[in-house]
Amino acid sequence: MAEAVPALDDRAARERVARVDVLLEELERAGPAVPTDLAVELVQALLDLYGEGLARVVAAVAARDPGGELARALGSDELVAHLMLLHGLHPVPLEARVRGALDEVRPYLESHGGDVELLRIEDHVVHLALRGSCHGCASSTATLKLAIEDAIHRAAPDVDGIEAEGAAAPAPPPLLQLEVSDALRASPPAWTAAGRLAELGDGAPVVRAVAGAEVLFVTAAEMPYAYRPGCPSCGDPLRAATLMGTELRCPGCGLRYDLRHAGRCTSDPALHLEPVPLLVDGDGAIKVALGAPA
Repeated sequence: MAEAVPALDDRAARERVARVDVLLEELERAGPAVPTDLAVELVQALLDLYGEGLARVVAAVAARDPGGELARALGSDELVAHLMLLHGLHPVPLEARVRGALDEVRPYLESHGGDVELLRIEDHVVHLALRGSCHGCASSTATLKLAIEDAIHRAAPDVDGIEAEGAAAPAPPPLLQLEVSDALRASPPAWTAAGRLAELGDGAPVVRAVAGAEVLFVTAAEMPYAYRPGCPSCGDPLRAATLMGTELRCPGCGLRYDLRHAGRCTSDPALHLEPVPLLVDGDGAIKVALGAPA
């Protein structure tokens, strides 16, 4: 049997509504020259009123949601999540939201031969450890950084910063700061829809125009990859490149590029394809981040 919802203080609610009504009347009488303090007080009263209403909704859901399914559904909606965070009501703990975000980008990290581990969260700063061969590759680090920041920002905008340390043997690498700036919160990296995973097939590269730029898509071993087209050695556009396992062979010069390791050339480590950050939604929709640093 569902737990009973505690009785609510309707008198306090009526007082909040009455206060908003009074402030609205004062606003109408003020005409075009609205006093700043009146406007601020009205906004605060509205926030308090909506916050109280949202708190009651969350309490009612919690009392009738023993498995937490409704809470997770509400928390997964980005707009609803922002409203709940604004009033300190998010039903999913911060750590769970961060872990969910990392699970979302883990397939992309694995496609670059790497992984990520959540070490701890202290004072709303997320501490991560990058694992695997993605460490030490500048182009891979840039794209991984963008994917991780975007996923965590969407799931946990209340995070103040991200610190990720790469794991390289034998000496520990320096700490890589991934700052979540005010600018990033206001305008997170833009991801552009690029079709569906099923449209790419398996085994043949596909070059598509996405937002006016050409992107090379390849699916190898059931893992999608995205790169800027063009062999860094001979300039061939790679439209007719051959997929050999998880390596892409340039038809112009014959060099091979390892898709799992950010497009590194197998015979010349100084050469590599330019990765494009790629994520796949749960329903198979592909999105890429053009203009990301390489």
